[in-house]
Amino acid sequence: MFIITEQKSILFEEKIPMRSKFAYGGAVFASGILSGLGLGPITYYYNITLGLDGFLVGLAWMIFMVWNSINDPLFGFLEDRTKSKKYGRRIPYIRFGAPVYSILFMFCWFPLVDINNELALFFNFLIILFAFDTIFTIIGLITYSLPAEMAISSKARAGIMIFSSIFSGLALLITFLLPTLLLTGESSPPVEVFLTTMVIIGIICGIILFISSYFLKENKYTQLEEPLGYWKSLIETFKNKSFLIFEASNFCFTVAQYILTTSVFYYIGFVLMAEGILSMLPLLIFFVVIFAFTVVYNKILGKHELKKVYFLMLLMTGLSFILFFFIGWNFISAIIGMILLGIGFSGYFMTGQLVIADVIDYDEIRTKKRRETSYSGVNALLTKPAVSIAPWLFLSIIALFGFDNEATTQTPTAQLGIMIGFTIIPAIFILLAALFIKFFPLSGPKWKEQKLEIQRIHVEKEKAYLEHLKQEGKI
Repeated sequence: MFIITEQKSILFEEKIPMRSKFAYGGAVFASGILSGLGLGPITYYYNITLGLDGFLVGLAWMIFMVWNSINDPLFGFLEDRTKSKKYGRRIPYIRFGAPVYSILFMFCWFPLVDINNELALFFNFLIILFAFDTIFTIIGLITYSLPAEMAISSKARAGIMIFSSIFSGLALLITFLLPTLLLTGESSPPVEVFLTTMVIIGIICGIILFISSYFLKENKYTQLEEPLGYWKSLIETFKNKSFLIFEASNFCFTVAQYILTTSVFYYIGFVLMAEGILSMLPLLIFFVVIFAFTVVYNKILGKHELKKVYFLMLLMTGLSFILFFFIGWNFISAIIGMILLGIGFSGYFMTGQLVIADVIDYDEIRTKKRRETSYSGVNALLTKPAVSIAPWLFLSIIALFGFDNEATTQTPTAQLGIMIGFTIIPAIFILLAALFIKFFPLSGPKWKEQKLEIQRIHVEKEKAYLEHLKQEGKI
């Protein structure tokens, strides 16, 4: 709620209902599992399990990149223009998109063609990427941007992001552990076990998404705003300097993140050559650290400026990847590397969405509009190519070093290629991300004053919305 003091300044004491926080966490968890599995180990599944040539897998990702870039700003614009008196702007997409998301996820693992026909398998892979990413975009834009709409103060947003970090970390853990356990290693179970598991996961996550839509919170007064036109919206977004700087940084981090989610299965299977429970241990430790440091970062964010925390997190994560290259060749020292990476990624889960939420706040000062999904859409336009570039880049690197997708044991040279792709390349991108964020302008006393102005704007919008409801006889 808002409290207006005698000095006419506005202090924030926002209280987000616990059920809304849990609902948001549940939506992030379900979408994170579906998208993480649907766009992560699917590369390994088609390349290693189904035997599709690595060049064709990489080519499919590069072709898919075109649609992957176009659809995000389009759907973001449409979602900001949605005006449903009954459901709101965001809820209907999650509620009615949940079953579609679930069904398309299950189709990711069941090719509708003869898997021995490489050309047919290639087109099947390409089509499912197009279809699955479309529903992921529709729902993902909303789950990504909701914290910026659910709260304005950094304190309240950080409270939401604790739930987001824990649930998204848990989702990422599942997306790493299940494929590692069920797909990698000579002793992995029959592929039917993996397929059955994917069907069960698709059904459960669809149900979680559907139920969560009944408890999510969004600002209804935004429906009174006259939205910007499509091209005007794009122009205003690209005129926001803080957004462009964040995007340069975020693109680099996204490349590194998706290289990690693609390459970790190759690293565990062909460098560590771990199987069964041992193959899961490094990942378990990685995620335990992510969960543990969520609380640590929450306390840090309460005492230090967001930009500073974000920059130091990026710097530390980049250096951790470099160290991993030297110590990650055996199982014991790999644990140390995973701990360091867990600390870094925990920070990203806590701070990344907070940074773009500040960007959206600044845009509201400029345009007087709340445009969360428009920004999420353009964010995806600029960063989604990284989702394709990452697996293509990793596959290209290991191919240069002689990786053989039909061999169960790789040569030392091929192992070196995996390690370079798994550690050095992500390190370069993340250190670039840290360099870009040094120029991020939303910090210091001036930004604190602008935050106060945003709070005043929202008070006026709340008043206008209440007056609108009175005129309609609803209150």
